[in-house]
Amino acid sequence: MLINNREKTHGNFRDNATMSQGLKDVMRGGKNWNALNDMQRESLEMIAVKLGRILTGDAGFRDHWDDIGGYAQLASSNASPSMPQVKVDLTQALNQ
Repeated sequence: MLINNREKTHGNFRDNATMSQGLKDVMRGGKNWNALNDMQRESLEMIAVKLGRILTGDAGFRDHWDDIGGYAQLASSNASPSMPQVKVDLTQALNQ
């Protein structure tokens, strides 16, 4: 029953796994992959899972989108203190 319910929002597991692994392969091939810390790499991999679910399941399932933002925030909060920050509220910028 759980699998049937999840398939409605997450898509077919085989399709999702193929999509997510393809996205992860591309990311791991990036020139900066090895310079990232574990939390940044894991956040990117979890974002790939959520993107896979959007692309193979229900793209309108808000949780996928919210989780992407959450994982990005986790990576940002654990970045090096010397990493430059841009102080722009994207919501305000988009509404201008």
